[in-house]
Amino acid sequence: METRVAVMSIIVEKGDTVEKLNAILHDYGEFIIGRMGIPYREKNINIISIAIDAPQDTIAALSGKIGRLDGVSVKTAYSGVITNE
Repeated sequence: METRVAVMSIIVEKGDTVEKLNAILHDYGEFIIGRMGIPYREKNINIISIAIDAPQDTIAALSGKIGRLDGVSVKTAYSGVITNE
C-alpha cells in the first residue's frame, strides 16, 4: 500500500461542529501522526493542524468529510514522498 505524508489545516468557525469533527478524526486515528489545536478566543474560532500518513484516497476522504461540516474549512498540503508499506 502506498502512503503519503500530508498536513491538514482546519479552521472551525462554529463551536457546535467540534464534536462531529472529533468523531471523524477519531475514525481516522490510525493514520494521524500528530494533532495540534489552538483556540483563538478573541476571534471565537479554533485552528487545528493534523499531520497524517495514509493512502492518497484516505487523505482525500478525510478532507472531504471535514469540509462538509458546517462552519469548517480545510486545506491539505501533500509531501512528494510516497512510501510503500
